[in-house]
Amino acid sequence: MLADTPIEEQRDDLVLSTDRSRLDVEAVHGLLLDTFWGASMPRQVLERAIENSICVGVTERGTQLGFARAITDLATFAYLTDVIVADEARGRGIGAWMVDAIMRHPDLQGLRRFALLTRNAQGLYEKFGFSVGCATSTYMERKGPAAPLPREP
Repeated sequence: MLADTPIEEQRDDLVLSTDRSRLDVEAVHGLLLDTFWGASMPRQVLERAIENSICVGVTERGTQLGFARAITDLATFAYLTDVIVADEARGRGIGAWMVDAIMRHPDLQGLRRFALLTRNAQGLYEKFGFSVGCATSTYMERKGPAAPLPREP
């Protein structure tokens, strides 16, 4: 499990925490299943992802309203992903609060690069200093199960 510094904040009845044990994984999984990016994520994969990421959850009187996570080596790179707020809680600033908490997280300061992908929330992320990719780089990815690497003779 990633050894990150826990943080907790409160706004009225809302509690933001990076303590993984406070997450309602079933509720988070339900939120992600309703998204285009998380609809096919098995619960076991989510559990493993939570164990190995800095996670932020927001609850209100014990009900999970928001979730976000940063995949990171805690030294040079982080990737912000799975930022989700329950439909009934949108418009209350919960998403921005979670992103702000991640950007302020003590273990994520001084990183060489912080990345994310978004289809429709550029405005939110621009407020935190994110911008469209560097013109001198080419984004590449490898999808699906990793194929075995060729063996040298």
